[in-house]
Amino acid sequence: MMAVITAAGLGTRMLPWTKEIPKEMLPVVWNDEIKPIIQVVFEQLYSQGVRDFIFVVSRNKRVIEDYFAPDHDLVDYLEASGKNRQARSLRGFYEMVERANIAFVNQFEPKGFGHAVLVARPYVSGDFLVVGPDTLVLDLDVSAMPVNSFLVTEVQDPRQYGVVQLVDDRVIDLEEKPRTPKSNLIVVPYYHFDEDIFRALASVKFEGELQLTDGIRALIREGKEFRAVKVKRVYDLGNLTGYIDYMRSLVNSMNV
Repeated sequence: MMAVITAAGLGTRMLPWTKEIPKEMLPVVWNDEIKPIIQVVFEQLYSQGVRDFIFVVSRNKRVIEDYFAPDHDLVDYLEASGKNRQARSLRGFYEMVERANIAFVNQFEPKGFGHAVLVARPYVSGDFLVVGPDTLVLDLDVSAMPVNSFLVTEVQDPRQYGVVQLVDDRVIDLEEKPRTPKSNLIVVPYYHFDEDIFRALASVKFEGELQLTDGIRALIREGKEFRAVKVKRVYDLGNLTGYIDYMRSLVNSMNV
């Protein structure tokens, strides 16, 4: 299984923090350690069998490439200094990185989520996952996602998200950030596609930003069926409210 991880966005919802630090590198507590969000997403996917990764980055995201470059000298230093817990953590991460096939692709202009996926086209063969690494899904199970499906969850106010209409689990329509949502189900940015998504995205005429939902809608109009896989434990860490909610959930769990 291959995963395309899109990490080229500007992160405007988390400014000024993200002026110099990519939102994907924001720290979260995970398994009693502090890790960047993108590392947590990578480790989740790796633990579920994904070994081929394409990271779509932009010019100001070089820190992500550096982070995924193993630094064994640092591990040796930590071990020599008696900091064995930190050394074990880094060594485990580096072992995953070295066992995976990782490539970085540049999105040279901020033209939207759909465009970020499209620039990965020359490097993808067969069906693949697409993941937005500013969202954590605690009940993630990629094996439950058939080809041409994506995750959805229920929220109280869906107006800032892609909103989905379903018949059973079949997607009949979706709309990006509607003023008047037709449901309270939103897209969670974890998708399983076949290569038709590239053709659909390339056919969409757009101004400003190409949205991934535009490509999916084009395929639905052609008659291709998409399935929605419902999840519940979702945190959108790309905005302040979601980030605080996640941190608050950790504090609450420690107080139990």
